[in-house]
Amino acid sequence: MEAEQTLNFTAMPRIGDQAPDFKAVTTKGPIKFSEYEKGKWVVMFSHPADFTPVCTTEMSGFAERKSEFEALNTALLGLSIDSVHSHLAWVNNVRENTGVYLDFPIIADLDMKVSKLYGMLQPNESETAAVRAVFFIDPSRKIRLIMYYPLNVGRNMDEILRVLEALQVSDKYKVAMPLNWKKGDKVIVPPPKTLDEMDARIKDDSLEKVDFYLARRSLN
Repeated sequence: MEAEQTLNFTAMPRIGDQAPDFKAVTTKGPIKFSEYEKGKWVVMFSHPADFTPVCTTEMSGFAERKSEFEALNTALLGLSIDSVHSHLAWVNNVRENTGVYLDFPIIADLDMKVSKLYGMLQPNESETAAVRAVFFIDPSRKIRLIMYYPLNVGRNMDEILRVLEALQVSDKYKVAMPLNWKKGDKVIVPPPKTLDEMDARIKDDSLEKVDFYLARRSLN
């Protein structure tokens, strides 16, 4: 049993891996993931089940802030272990009761194929419901960040958008982000790798320095 659990764990996608490809039925029609929204980032997220309270708040949160993801060149992709008919009924129910339209694809993963492929099924939490996973996948289809939440704790949409933007800014400017970084804050420049770079860093008055290895700069 222990060997089997270890095998399942090591097979789970990790940061830096290519996102596993798959075909699936969604509320927007069939997709092949490697061809889905080419050229965009993808935030793929699972929820435990349709017609459940925490999931309804979360999926509504994604829908209400969809334009912010679009502004960051990012497509949304949801998933749960429910049928497409259940998904459609739930989307309609949420729209009728709250006015929020879940207008993004939601994967119908009845056979649990995608959930297992991405490690969304974690037996010590549940063997039949996906945990609240979030995968941040860049345009080259590399997994850049993974979040996992248990069934009883909802995600934080501000944090999801914050780290998405942090990843994109880091890529663009080749910098790192300090604690609690948000748009407009100073970023951390990479530490020097040679003595010459260290001496140049010490003499550089354009940076906010704690020491030569920890220096910040503005992107403005």
